[in-house]
Amino acid sequence: MLIGYARVSTDDQNLDLQRDALQAAGCERIFEDMVSGAKVDRTGMTEMLAVLRAGDTVVIWRLDRLGRSLKNLIAVVEHLEVAQVGLRSLQENIDTTSSGGRLVFHLFGALAEFERNLIRERTRAGMAAARARGRMGGRPKRLDPAKRALALQLHQEEKYTIKEICQMMGISKSTLYNYLATANRVGIGAT
Repeated sequence: MLIGYARVSTDDQNLDLQRDALQAAGCERIFEDMVSGAKVDRTGMTEMLAVLRAGDTVVIWRLDRLGRSLKNLIAVVEHLEVAQVGLRSLQENIDTTSSGGRLVFHLFGALAEFERNLIRERTRAGMAAARARGRMGGRPKRLDPAKRALALQLHQEEKYTIKEICQMMGISKSTLYNYLATANRVGIGAT
């Protein structure tokens, strides 16, 4: 039996394209999820896995609909193999019921993992180069160093409440507490 699985990540996306493709492929049942692939709890996926029998084939529109990460995708495919259930991806033209389809699936998976590792390495190298030039990542500080020092001084003098200091400086309490914690770690005389 051909069993379809369709998933979109957000409520504003539409399942119609996938649903139409799965029906055209001959799926007798279609299970659907409207949730991110990164989420563990996907009720449509859980229901589909519960009804699968040996000899069935799960049909998906694209591989990324089944799992967000390569590790997750391979785990699902291994689960299907143990249950003697095939997998067919319409867009990638992969069918794991054949030995050639299994080979292509594993090659695509290896290439996808290689690409993610390259992206990760390039990102780390770019961040290291930026740090070497004195640029730190993240959101810029709300206050410049002089205003930060003034906020710390006002807190040390204990003439103003935390709320008053925050109002004067135009910052939130959490920002002030972060500045105080940083000053304490660095050893700038904040109390």
